[in-house]
Amino acid sequence: MTLFLSFAIGLTFGLGLIVSGLGNPAKVQGFLDLAGAWDPSLILVMGGAIAVGLVAFRIGGRKALSFLGKPMQLPTQKQIDTRLVVGSALFGVGWGLAGICPGPALVLLGFGATKGIAFVLAMLFGLGLFDLISRRTGPAK
Repeated sequence: MTLFLSFAIGLTFGLGLIVSGLGNPAKVQGFLDLAGAWDPSLILVMGGAIAVGLVAFRIGGRKALSFLGKPMQLPTQKQIDTRLVVGSALFGVGWGLAGICPGPALVLLGFGATKGIAFVLAMLFGLGLFDLISRRTGPAK
């Protein structure tokens, strides 16, 4: 049952990304282009996602188990550190340049789109590089 629900939730998320236009790098770059031909349509998508996330985190923070019966694993780090700032900046620059973030990249990968394949490969390389650097420098403080 857990596998089926996980699949259904992932499918719903992926369809939401497609319907909202987040799977289209040109649409995302149009949203990020504040000085040019700005496309504000993704504001509603982001606002809806933030609203759902706020409610989910509020409810999840009061529960020990998820609705699938697994232990809740919410973030506990509240400090803004260098790793968070640098990671956020790298994510933002990558999102702006490519017009793709990890969720839509997986949707594009599923479609076999060249941009999706290239992005996922680059993302995996970056994750591996981060892991390698983290092993050498030690965990975040």
